Amino acid sequence: MNLSIVGDKLLIELEWYEQFWALTLNKTFEIPLNHIKRVTTAQPQSNWAEIRAPGTFLPGVIKAGTYYTRNGREFWYVTQDKDYLVLELEDEPFKKMVLTISQSEAWLERIERQI
Repeated sequence: MNLSIVGDKLLIELEWYEQFWALTLNKTFEIPLNHIKRVTTAQPQSNWAEIRAPGTFLPGVIKAGTYYTRNGREFWYVTQDKDYLVLELEDEPFKKMVLTISQSEAWLERIERQI
């Protein structure tokens, strides 16, 4: 997964295998920076009441794809790594995007400076 900031947008580009596990045709997510309400690296809460549609879930290994929760539609691509980047969004198809990426703290600071 590659992140970049181009102009006033955060670009999240998935690798082919990430698209496969997330069961999505979207290779790139473009999120206007002013649609990011909050960003954190805290471990996100997950529970049994989430509906996966479509996606992949192997406990302790991967959680990827679209999930419907009490808060709305969310996109997850989380592996057993603990470097979380959680984006809370507004005016976007997803209310939240939860990712595991290397250098999550650096991305947190970079995004916060831009928003």
